Amino acid sequence: MARLYAEQLRGRYAPQVIVENRTGAGGRLGVEAVKAAPPDGMTLLVGAASLLTIYPHLYGRALRYDALVDLTPVTPVCVYPFALAVRSDHPARDLESFAAWSQSRGETPFASPAAGSMPHFLGVQIGRSLGLSLTHVPYRGTAPAVQDLLGGQIPAVLVPVGGVSTYQRSSALRILGLSSEERLDALPGVPTFAEQGHTDLTAEEWLGVLLPAGAPEALVEELRRSLVAASETPEVRDGLSRLDYRPLTSSSAEFARRLRAERDQWGPIVQASGFRPED
Repeated sequence: MARLYAEQLRGRYAPQVIVENRTGAGGRLGVEAVKAAPPDGMTLLVGAASLLTIYPHLYGRALRYDALVDLTPVTPVCVYPFALAVRSDHPARDLESFAAWSQSRGETPFASPAAGSMPHFLGVQIGRSLGLSLTHVPYRGTAPAVQDLLGGQIPAVLVPVGGVSTYQRSSALRILGLSSEERLDALPGVPTFAEQGHTDLTAEEWLGVLLPAGAPEALVEELRRSLVAASETPEVRDGLSRLDYRPLTSSSAEFARRLRAERDQWGPIVQASGFRPED
């Protein structure tokens, strides 16, 4: 996704835009690198919501950044929901029948792409909302979780919708619900959790762009306008569509408010899960 935008920012925001993957510590090292960079617009952070809204509740004082203190929110650039999916031969066809099936078992494992991820805690919410005993099984990414679902090693997955949409279209698995506010154009036959009576299960992960704290307001607005213009190009829209992402932009102030609200929202959920990261 970052590369899609980088291509469109070249010549629009800067002569060259280079994407550098900073791995390590679940993305925290990348955030820290941007925090330490000069606020001159030459170093941007492209980060997922979890890094900034869930990690504060996982790591507490050990987290060496505060998104609203050490960074300057510019704009989100895209958003995607999560899908609860089972194999196509599973008896459940929606949340209600999944709940009935799960209750008959007593305890049900579900897979997510990673421990401490947004799908992990959304699964905790599903269990509480439906009154189920769901056991979280973390994987190293979406693909291995889905492969184990297809292979019958695990009965359900909760993953980004792009990881299962192709299998849904080929009838290899069945999506029981989406965490988006509305149905997706690409999957018109799949209902949302909210449509099935569970508005508390609405949650989407956004990817956003931030600058180091102290970036001049004019520079922030220049970058924001460039990102908005990039998001309107056919290249970016087609690329996001292939990933089952949707473009999303806002003002810098709106982005900051969203970040703060979602950080507050996830606090009680993370605390109720009892999960503590190993490091």
